[in-house]
Amino acid sequence: MTDSDLTGQTVLVTGGAGFVGSHLAESLTDAAEVRVLDDLSNGDAADVPAHARLIEGDVRDRATVREAMDGADVVFHEAAMVSVPASVEAPMDCHGVNGTATLQLLDVARQTDSRVVLASSAAIYGHPESVPVPESAPKRPASPYGVEKLTNDEYARVYAEQYELETVALRYFNIYGPRQTGQYSGVISVFLDQARAGDPITVEGEGDQTRDFVHVDDVVAANRLAATTAEPGSAYNVGTGSSVTVRELAEIVRDVVGADVPIEHVDPRPNDIQRSCADVSKARDELGFEPTVSLRDGLATTIA
Repeated sequence: MTDSDLTGQTVLVTGGAGFVGSHLAESLTDAAEVRVLDDLSNGDAADVPAHARLIEGDVRDRATVREAMDGADVVFHEAAMVSVPASVEAPMDCHGVNGTATLQLLDVARQTDSRVVLASSAAIYGHPESVPVPESAPKRPASPYGVEKLTNDEYARVYAEQYELETVALRYFNIYGPRQTGQYSGVISVFLDQARAGDPITVEGEGDQTRDFVHVDDVVAANRLAATTAEPGSAYNVGTGSSVTVRELAEIVRDVVGADVPIEHVDPRPNDIQRSCADVSKARDELGFEPTVSLRDGLATTIA
């Protein structure tokens, strides 16, 4: 994909000071006029590109969203409560940030005539019956977070069908890469922090859970393809199409870091999903999406 695809357009990235959002905003500033809407509760203003306009505000506030979206050709909706455990602890908060705010954003987009590319999640599938998981797989989310993401996914479809709003939902699998920090930052960043500190790498349960880890650069590429596809209105998995066990991941991290640390097993996480792997054939066929970053290369760039 070339920078010319969005050249001259005005784009808004909600959550653009956060992990995925800041990488996405950074990739767009050479071609487009970029705005970032973020309340900085989790994101860092220092990660917003210098040439992007930062609007500090709450995505739940309709007036703020309306102002930020005024004249926007494309909205990349990344703002969210990203933690599954936090959603279990505070489901009403999750509904406000992930559910109500997204519906409001879609409704504002009807007025501004902005294409919306929104972050959905593999969490909508819950415990998959088989892997790789296609977009048509049964959807039985196992957490409030998954329920809200499924609701958003469905609202995007309905707004496309009922109101002819251009929407694309991207169902992210396990994203990793630079700037992924915080209490619920993902198993890769936790393992990297442990290995670099010389601490034991702690694996929950037996470590035979499988995950599809996709680098943030590939996620950015999928977003840009979704922003320019001639056929909006669909949802797509964003992963690599391959998976590793969490135990194997711990061994790879230890090897890439070069750390002589033990791998220790701790109590398993309640209701943890056992198998996860994306079928990305639909995104490949319809969007031209092709993941390019291998796990080892992605870990090396993350460490650097």
